[in-house]
Amino acid sequence: MALTASRKPDEIQPQEPIAAQLFQRLRTRIIQLDFEPGQVLSETEVAKDYAVSRQPVREAFIKLAGAGLVEVRPQRGTFVKKIEVAAVMDARFVREAIEADVVRAAVAEVDAETIAGLRAQIAAQRAIPETDHAGFLAADEAFHRTLAEIAGKAYAWRVVEEVKAQMDRVRYLSFGGATSTAVLIDQHERIVDALEARSRKSAEAAIRVHLREILKSLPQIAAAHPRLFDALP
Repeated sequence: MALTASRKPDEIQPQEPIAAQLFQRLRTRIIQLDFEPGQVLSETEVAKDYAVSRQPVREAFIKLAGAGLVEVRPQRGTFVKKIEVAAVMDARFVREAIEADVVRAAVAEVDAETIAGLRAQIAAQRAIPETDHAGFLAADEAFHRTLAEIAGKAYAWRVVEEVKAQMDRVRYLSFGGATSTAVLIDQHERIVDALEARSRKSAEAAIRVHLREILKSLPQIAAAHPRLFDALP
């Protein structure tokens, strides 16, 4: 494994928890297929490339295993796992359940300023090139996180983040192919329209439609990239 083959590792900030930073960086790289299923991750090489000791790398690997992204095989190494269709479906179910309640709660909290902020985010999303999948994923995450913050449910978003790593791998693969980012942005706009109208029913319906988009794209993506999946849906 050569970490520097496709991108230069982000510099670790020594004043912040190192293992947590490594987890986030490695999680992102697995989601974006910088590390592909079946690839071996070496504690030694990760530690060398990020200029840290092996202990925080080991801690990050354990957390990645908990997120379903890697498998630690004793005496053999740490391997990036294939995308588990069942885990994707479970994560989507949990995410919809949480975010449906989030937007219902957000209806009571929105004002002109928050609506303007959400519309500014949508304008920024439309400016992202269709080929910038990483940029759109980050903007999408920010939008959904903002909804939770408006509702006063920041913890709920942290729960969603904990369970959706497998789902994010599929979402990343879908951008520009099975799923048009323009469609997703239009769905974001309908969510904001419902919030501005202070309609809990419309906001909930809009977020459910949005989060079920992956159900359309998953079979196409799995068929196009069978080696990345543990089984076809």
